[in-house]
Amino acid sequence: QVQLVESGGGLVQAGGSLTLSCAASGGTFSTYSMGWFRQAPGKERELVAAISWVGIGTYHTDSVKGRCTISRDNAKNTVYLQMNSLKPEDTAVYYCAASSRGTRFEYDYWGQGTQVTVSS
Repeated sequence: QVQLVESGGGLVQAGGSLTLSCAASGGTFSTYSMGWFRQAPGKERELVAAISWVGIGTYHTDSVKGRCTISRDNAKNTVYLQMNSLKPEDTAVYYCAASSRGTRFEYDYWGQGTQVTVSS
């Protein structure tokens, strides 16, 4: 059983930056592909970014390309989401997730989420 704990959310002004972290425990972190999702009020959860087991392959949804970067440190069992040039529409609860299937489409474990609020 993998436990995921997100941190780093908060309130930031538009144009600002945040780095989200997700610490994993209870499993072999380097065998999981990882993803960051977000869910805004009244909207469906969406995949923001994903990263492969060793961090070579990454995916960023179009709305965050050029502004957000996913990375991981397998020695620290942690995945990060660096977010720059934040916009009010980035406001959401951000979740990290782990997949044992080597895909960005299906995830087995989820964190509890961290709130990101971007003020205009």
